[in-house]
Amino acid sequence: MSVIERLRDELGDIVDTSPELLEAVRADRSGHRSTGRPLAVVHARTVDDVQATMRIASQTATAVVVRGAGTGLAGAANAGPGEIVLSMTGMDRVLDVRPDDLIAVVEPGILNAQLNTLLADHGVWWAPDPASRDISTVGGNIATGAGGLLCAKYGVVRDAVLGVDLVLADGRMLRLGRRTVKGVSGLDLTSLVIGSEGQLGVVVAATLKLRRLTEGTVCTVTASFRTVRDAAAGAAAVAASGVQPAIMELMDAASLAAVHTLLSLATPADGTAQLTIQTDGPASRDEAARIVEVLQAAGGAVAMTDDPAQGEELLRIRRSMHAAMASLGTTLIEDVAVPRSAMPAMFDEIARIERSYGISIPTVAHAGDGNLHPNFIFDGAEVPTHIWAAADELFRAAIGLGGTLTGEHGIGVLKSRWLADELGDDQWELQRQIVRVFDPQGILNPGKVFARA
Repeated sequence: MSVIERLRDELGDIVDTSPELLEAVRADRSGHRSTGRPLAVVHARTVDDVQATMRIASQTATAVVVRGAGTGLAGAANAGPGEIVLSMTGMDRVLDVRPDDLIAVVEPGILNAQLNTLLADHGVWWAPDPASRDISTVGGNIATGAGGLLCAKYGVVRDAVLGVDLVLADGRMLRLGRRTVKGVSGLDLTSLVIGSEGQLGVVVAATLKLRRLTEGTVCTVTASFRTVRDAAAGAAAVAASGVQPAIMELMDAASLAAVHTLLSLATPADGTAQLTIQTDGPASRDEAARIVEVLQAAGGAVAMTDDPAQGEELLRIRRSMHAAMASLGTTLIEDVAVPRSAMPAMFDEIARIERSYGISIPTVAHAGDGNLHPNFIFDGAEVPTHIWAAADELFRAAIGLGGTLTGEHGIGVLKSRWLADELGDDQWELQRQIVRVFDPQGILNPGKVFARA
């Protein structure tokens, strides 16, 4: 009996082999595609479905790629020949909400924004806020260790997950973590799973750490600067001032101009870069006033509003970045992070690489935490050699400034060739061995993260 026959025999009509779907799951939003179609997509509805799929995969030594909404930007959920896709989007329930304990237990397929809509009725929210929040799943957020616009103040996914239920490669299930605020029994395997990109097991439920809805007025500050380096220096000055904004986003001149064109807004002056900052909570107005002072001292042309509608409209400019880049051509959306004080130097490196290769690299940044998203624009479906060469220099520049290859998108396929350069050979090998403890056969998401080019 073939693998597909075994799957259908045990799981019935949730096993999908339609050509259109098999073609779709070869790719994510990175633009990278696998070499061919996988065997089948299993639309899991229950934990039993997941365990049955993994038992069959283990018994037949068949690779499995766990997939959520497919919004990733590193190729980590792309499936290829001979692989089973385990789709988790059908497992999208909120299993429990405890506002008094500030926790919720959810299935992995629920969308990030949908979850917060449901939680609002309980007076609580989940803080991770990726730009893809309307289309990305909580399980995908956990798999990549996602961040977002609010993480400078409220932390990333790793700070907001207390535990996970994890189905191992052989179908066994572990309940990792806890529901308590404190807990140091044994090793912290929950943190190990977060950001593991589907290589340690299948998350079938997550216990999330919630926050009470923030009281007070949200203030939005915008500041325009002559150059992106000046804007980065202004962001570093805000970070050094001791004020903690909820959001601090930076757009360089190329990205700002592209978004203004997309949204039919007035064209900004040549070279203009912009910071968009929001403060929240009871002290938001005082914090915004202090930020205005700091940015004016740094040479910015500054405006502030406490009107919620105006604030969201200003933030919409930043949230429209991906669509603006897509309008320019095929986009390789990259993701590096450096210490906040090193952001001006990183923008200098990007400018150097642009000059060296004769290309434009529109860049936005979560300036509150030093996470930059350089965008490489090109024609055609395949990334040209000179673009990869420029990206190589950019990655190495970030590492050289004390930074990292990825702040929130993950390694996946696209960055696996550089991982050992950041980790060092000994740590790279140790991490690979840890993966094998969880998955001795190497059937979970093979060819990703620790695969050498």
